[in-house]
Amino acid sequence: MGKIKIIELTDEQRAELENGYRKGKSHTFRSRCQMMLLKSEKRTSTEVAEVIGCCEMVINNWLTRYLEEGIEGLRTRAGRGRPPILSQQNPDHLNKVKDEIEKHPNSVKTVIAALSEDLDLQMHPETLKRFLKKMVTASVAHERGLRVGRWKPRESKKKPF
Repeated sequence: MGKIKIIELTDEQRAELENGYRKGKSHTFRSRCQMMLLKSEKRTSTEVAEVIGCCEMVINNWLTRYLEEGIEGLRTRAGRGRPPILSQQNPDHLNKVKDEIEKHPNSVKTVIAALSEDLDLQMHPETLKRFLKKMVTASVAHERGLRVGRWKPRESKKKPF
């Protein structure tokens, strides 16, 4: 049997981990905090892995990262996952999609064919539909933001005595 990695937590670190375990925004962050709390109770990585539902190697990797970086090391870093095919931040994508939608408003397949030619992108029709939905949602939210504070409250129609 191997050596058991044990961490000694200060009261402040324990409180920080317990707060993360109870109030963390993502499930993964909460379970990582729970891992560290269980490891501080002098449990083996195998025991913690059974409780959490993963393998002991994962426990040891997160333990190492916690010891190096603290509680911020338990958060998921930015840039994880697949980058989107069409990006809202890319003005070239926005302009090409708008132009093609104006030319062919009723044909998703025609728009996709034109975008494939112009931008050299392969995509499913649902991808374009999701992108358009995000585009419309973003523009509506932007318009609402511009109108904030510009409306006048209705005056009550109370009759004078």
